[in-house]
Amino acid sequence: MASPRRPGESGPEERPEEGGEAAIAAHWREEGPLPPPEGLRRTANVRDRALWDRFARAGFPDAFREFGDLLDWIRPFRQVFDGSRPPFYRWFVGGELNASANCLDRHLATRGDRVAIRFVPESERAEDRILTYRALHARVNELAALLREEAGVLAGDRVTLHLPMTPELPITMLACARLGAVHSVVFAGFSAEACGHRIADSGSRVLVTMDGFWRRGRWVDHRAIAHRASEVAAREGRSLERLLVWTREPEAPRPGGPTGPVPELHLAEALVRFRGTTVEPVPMPSEAPLFLMYTSGTTGRPKGAQHGTAGYLAYAAATTRLVLDVHPDDVYWGLADIGWITGHTYIVYGPLTLGATTILYEGIPDYPDADRPWRIAERLGVDVLYTSPTAIRQLRKEAPDAPLRHRLRFRVLGTVGEPIEPEAWRWYFDAVGGGRAAVVDTWWQTETGGILCSTVPALDPMKPGSAGPPLPGIDLAVLDEHGAPIARGSGRAGNLVVRAPWPGLMQTIWEDPDRFVATYFARYNRDRASRDWRDWPYFTGDGALEAADGYIRILGRIDDVINVAGHRLGSKEIESACLTVPGVAEAAVVPVLDPVRGRLPEVFVAIAPGAPDPGEVASRVTAAIEREIGKIARPRAVWVIADMPKTRSGKIMRRVLAALANGTDAGDITTLSDPAVVEEIRRRVAAGRSSSGSAPGPGST
Repeated sequence: MASPRRPGESGPEERPEEGGEAAIAAHWREEGPLPPPEGLRRTANVRDRALWDRFARAGFPDAFREFGDLLDWIRPFRQVFDGSRPPFYRWFVGGELNASANCLDRHLATRGDRVAIRFVPESERAEDRILTYRALHARVNELAALLREEAGVLAGDRVTLHLPMTPELPITMLACARLGAVHSVVFAGFSAEACGHRIADSGSRVLVTMDGFWRRGRWVDHRAIAHRASEVAAREGRSLERLLVWTREPEAPRPGGPTGPVPELHLAEALVRFRGTTVEPVPMPSEAPLFLMYTSGTTGRPKGAQHGTAGYLAYAAATTRLVLDVHPDDVYWGLADIGWITGHTYIVYGPLTLGATTILYEGIPDYPDADRPWRIAERLGVDVLYTSPTAIRQLRKEAPDAPLRHRLRFRVLGTVGEPIEPEAWRWYFDAVGGGRAAVVDTWWQTETGGILCSTVPALDPMKPGSAGPPLPGIDLAVLDEHGAPIARGSGRAGNLVVRAPWPGLMQTIWEDPDRFVATYFARYNRDRASRDWRDWPYFTGDGALEAADGYIRILGRIDDVINVAGHRLGSKEIESACLTVPGVAEAAVVPVLDPVRGRLPEVFVAIAPGAPDPGEVASRVTAAIEREIGKIARPRAVWVIADMPKTRSGKIMRRVLAALANGTDAGDITTLSDPAVVEEIRRRVAAGRSSSGSAPGPGST
């Protein structure tokens, strides 16, 4: 295993084979470093570099014992790592523990009255719901008893959860974990079809849902979706046995309406007879599955990333402590959805294992206005905020001065989900953090379980546009197509891989180990018979560039690279150039078929209120792309639109824009927060094409 590199540390020259690099064109301008905030150097969880020394080459794998020691064990583990059957690794072998007990029971004696979860409803007229660790423990035990007695849920069973962002979601997750059952959370914004497919694939017998929830002031009838999902699952050969229905408010009447073939159990009524019941946490082997998280692939059946109990939980706790610098007395806000891996790791399991207060927010960041997050953060005294570049860009677009109107006290600001452009990064640092908070631009994936690449708040300089160096014990490398390392500081990009195992890595794809190997390890494995983990680099699917100081700049998914006349251009880099134009709030770049050059980039930009004339903005965008990257990246068209097509979690649906730009069917748009946006964009593109010919030049509006 290569020793982890520290920022600024020089290493041996690594020369790729001639012409062998992945050849993603990289035109980023290197940003200057900003020092860590002075206050963090005195208070952060990690304030010296001894940790990196312990996790150097000689320390693998035993250094990860420190992560395992963050947990409470029913039976201590005998062995830190078993790599005898790569890439199916085992961590903390021989130990037994329970994830629910690590999030709850361990805190009762000393922190029982500390707030564990503070739920902020969408409506500002509604009061927060507060659950202390003692109260959360009681609710989890009661539900665990009900799941066991009424639904027959036992260790190893899979339970699908289709729940919105209310306390009932983490309560149900932890109740499953208490029994040793495997939870599979489906994002509440997903359709009945998506939920049904996941029920069938996981083999769940039980679905837990809610009657409804609030979204932008409108009531969403969620229970009806559950019945349709059960029908989809049945068509695929998996019939549900029980449907458990939470009510949005505990005192609300039993939901009415038609029922389906699956027997319903209404939890508000059924839980009454389990009040005060205690369920002993089931001791689970370290490698027992804790949950499934399905990736939303565009083709084929969904992939169920299976995460194990000990390795995942230890890595969640360690990275929450190391990168987000969460302390037990902190008020922490992960402005994400628990339906995604970020919510699992950095809203539920990481913060609760450490004993912090974690905030659950039902609404979306800009409802009823873009001041809402800052009102919440000021009122609750939030110390650490973790959100997505999409949310940051949206808030900057709608109300760039809003954070300045509030008394914010952030110590750490995190970003997750996609690369953040330098322009958006600077607004986050200056306007939201007041230049006093550390910004950690984290890179990781559903499959990795937790953060792999980021600056450490008290130690590493921040560089806008760069995620930072690998974390201790994480051996990242940028390789060419032949597996040779691309030289640091060469300006050449390639494929990002991880060359050594780590505890948070998924165990497999649920019931499909061959797909697991083919998807994540076959690309750079040279010997399928090898039993040496060094021969099994993990292929991330992301393109990246490594600077001379070891900082990693993520260029986006390799699938998002646009091949223009043989030049592979990263769409994320083009989008970053667009955001340097005043008035541009969001940008999305998609490939469009061209009979001469194969593919050309086409740009969609959403402008902020008060922006210049759309035609002028389009011209400036084209000029910025040519200035920042070159004429090779000149877009075929720039479409200035009012808003982007986004999922309910706030992600721009680039596949929809690509379909509109290419004149093809946009496909399923039911998961969009506002499907009407699609038709507006379609009309805009059609009008532009008809007025300028089939291939309008840059400057289209």
